[in-house]
Amino acid sequence: MLRPMGKPPSKKIEFHPIGIVHSPFTSLDGMPIQPKGGAAAEGFVEVLAEYQAGLKDLDGFSHVILLYHFHQVSRVELAVRPFLDEEPRGIFATRAPTRPNPIGLSVVRLVRIEGRRVYLENIDILDGTPLLDIKPYVPQFDRPEDVRVGWLSGKTDQIGTKESDARFK
Repeated sequence: MLRPMGKPPSKKIEFHPIGIVHSPFTSLDGMPIQPKGGAAAEGFVEVLAEYQAGLKDLDGFSHVILLYHFHQVSRVELAVRPFLDEEPRGIFATRAPTRPNPIGLSVVRLVRIEGRRVYLENIDILDGTPLLDIKPYVPQFDRPEDVRVGWLSGKTDQIGTKESDARFK
């Protein structure tokens, strides 16, 4: 059943990290803004011991989806000037971190798994970021065929040239 518009959920939602992201990016300045921009960046996630069994069979996948908490974000903005545009855009039409629920998503290449460490390439995540979940990337599930990219049309070739800066601290 749908709730009436404007009425908040009746229960508090709570998440707990399953691990920590380790990357070469210790500052937002200079960090790639999407995994494509971090093509040369390597890192790993260290899964907490109690979740290690959940890594079973993950090594058969070439890519994974990481869901994480934008832990350095200190504010919410419903309109932002994204990295690939000069015009303010609605937060839900961007991937900017200053969201009502600061949850990030990255599709990265899985290199190998050693114990509780999942080694990755194309990482675009700040070092020390709390990891909420790992999901396998499956093109047949995750890549729709008929796609529009809205205001990003004609700008996606710039993704690899843009880096993060202080605008979303």
